[in-house]
Amino acid sequence: MLQQNNAHHARYVKGYHLVLSSLLFVGFIASLVNIYLQISEHNEVLISILITILFISAMLAFYYLRQFPLRAQDRVIRAEENFRHYLLTHKPLDSRITMAQVIALRFAPDAEFIVLADRAAKENLSPAEIKKEIKEWRADLHRM
Repeated sequence: MLQQNNAHHARYVKGYHLVLSSLLFVGFIASLVNIYLQISEHNEVLISILITILFISAMLAFYYLRQFPLRAQDRVIRAEENFRHYLLTHKPLDSRITMAQVIALRFAPDAEFIVLADRAAKENLSPAEIKKEIKEWRADLHRM
């Protein structure tokens, strides 16, 4: 596994993100073409419509199977980083800090975390700006 840093930290699973998404997209397009061909030949279109509905359902499942766990993971990250901030400062994270900023802050080591959290709240730093400011990257090696 490559060392995590600002340039290399996103989780990318080729089988899921590339292969499965491509197969679903191609299948959906093919099902639409099939409906068109069935209509133009005045054939029965019920089966073609049902196949298209199945592809739409599979694409929605593909999307939500990733989104639901990510929302739960975001809540855990917020709790962890809020607790870390409390341990270091005896104060909770500033309420102005957004979820995207908290996610970016999790890569900052304790020595940089407090300063970056304060700057993120005061200057409304973007997650990309926060990650660029991190000097010693704190890798997240426990994510799925």
